[in-house]
Amino acid sequence: MPDVKIFWDPHGLTIDTLGSKTYLRSTDGDTPFVSVSIRMLSIDAPEVHYPGRTKPSRHDADLAQLAQWIAAGKAPIDSDLAAYLHPRLATGKAGTLQEHQGEQARAVFEQMLERMLVKPDGSRRTLFLRTADQPFDEYGRLLAYIAPSYDAEELARMSVWERSTFNLLMVRTGWAATLIIYPSLPKYDDLVMMREAAKEAYLAGRGIWADPLSLTGYEFRMAVKLFQITKKLVAGEKVISAEREGWVSRYCVDITTREIYYPQRYFKVAPYNRLFVWPKDVSEAVGKLNLTPAE
Repeated sequence: MPDVKIFWDPHGLTIDTLGSKTYLRSTDGDTPFVSVSIRMLSIDAPEVHYPGRTKPSRHDADLAQLAQWIAAGKAPIDSDLAAYLHPRLATGKAGTLQEHQGEQARAVFEQMLERMLVKPDGSRRTLFLRTADQPFDEYGRLLAYIAPSYDAEELARMSVWERSTFNLLMVRTGWAATLIIYPSLPKYDDLVMMREAAKEAYLAGRGIWADPLSLTGYEFRMAVKLFQITKKLVAGEKVISAEREGWVSRYCVDITTREIYYPQRYFKVAPYNRLFVWPKDVSEAVGKLNLTPAE
């Protein structure tokens, strides 16, 4: 019996091609083709740039300073989360590690694409895309699971693992952590597979999990925000409550127990068991997923 206790059956949308901003070409007077930026659903690879075009390595000194502020009790962070994050920030190379891992993750993904999108006859496969119930994020990017587009004969010969999405494969390599956010959940069977792949990679120490001091992409982004907030506090600037707490705002659910944790308690849940919920969605998620408060 699978350990996953969360059940979800999203409607989603399977599409052949979808566009957003850049015009590419047209085939006739009413059929333009445009480019689209895709954010792969349910996963989070290490950052190569953050924020904007800033290299993560540029944050090394800032994050080391943040570690000092945390140790001195100057950062708005709970003591348990402080103890968890401090050693990861105090190395003085947290940003460099994030950047190095981001570059490795990109290389692995590009190699995967090159290998799997080539047919036996040498021609290129198209991409299969499927969105969740929420098709776009706040930046206008398509939220999707992507996979090579196989024909019916090929699919009949393949196991469910052999026809995995690139999202799942990146998690299985360890070069992406799961980042499943309500209500954009995979279907139950896919969620079970995602969790199995994530747990396998974590326990085997693959990819980012090879280094115990790694920060996931979302933890790195959180730490950068926490530095900026703490810097203001140390300088004596006024920081409103929403900003003080905004660096970590998503609640975290353990998908094997249905327990929901306050944002600063997310680390109590194993990385491969985490499901995140925005504050505005907590009431709905508690009811629809039958969640219970963690002790």
